[in-house]
Amino acid sequence: MSESDGRDPQAYGTIVIVGGGCYGSYYVRQLDRAARAGALTAEQILVVDRDDACAVAGSLASCAISSVLVVREWRAFFDQYLTNAAEHPSDFARDAIVPSPLMPHLMGEWLVERARRRFGDAVTTQPFDRVPSVPWERAGTDGTHYVSFATWMCPINCVEPRTCPHTRDERTWSLPARLADHAREMQDAGGHVEIATLFCRHRAYGVGMFDTAEVLAADGRIAAAGEMGSADVIIGTVSHCHGALTRLVIGARPG
Repeated sequence: MSESDGRDPQAYGTIVIVGGGCYGSYYVRQLDRAARAGALTAEQILVVDRDDACAVAGSLASCAISSVLVVREWRAFFDQYLTNAAEHPSDFARDAIVPSPLMPHLMGEWLVERARRRFGDAVTTQPFDRVPSVPWERAGTDGTHYVSFATWMCPINCVEPRTCPHTRDERTWSLPARLADHAREMQDAGGHVEIATLFCRHRAYGVGMFDTAEVLAADGRIAAAGEMGSADVIIGTVSHCHGALTRLVIGARPG
């Protein structure tokens, strides 16, 4: 997208980038290019990294968008940031989060912790009895389950276009749709599962992000499911092609 497209630029409040290493540096450069081309505006960029000497630290001053390095551990940052967003959603309505390919399932962890604060010991995370059907899947050591439509190594800067760069054919798949199909399949089989999905879309100049409001909406769906009684929820941070899934189970509670 550029000024010559005749479209209004994408407008954000705060854009939060997870990590200030090679990926974070790339995302800042691309957002800077997008801003200078008139494709995007933002009030500020926050890059979150525990190392004050990370790769991006020396380049933020030259960015066209006001950019700040937040020196903090990721989980602690998002606990405060997302909790504040949940308490004051209108103040964060235009914010977005840029995930890193190598980060843990941070959004899943926050959503699980929120559920525990609401429902206490009734909340557990469990291995999947049935994984959504995709060509590649693998259980991680931390309870996260990784899924992908690709059985090959994708370019790290792939924007998941309609024509897949690897197959050179139409990309007919999308993980949000596959998860929705999975929920229907479970229901047809006599089970029930709620889907709480954060969809990382490539917004501008190769930078994928999801809105902070999507995390809050997922939190709301989990809360509503838990209030109805026991619940089985798949939390997913996904793009069209790849995803990280967490299974959250809310058991029956006295009363």
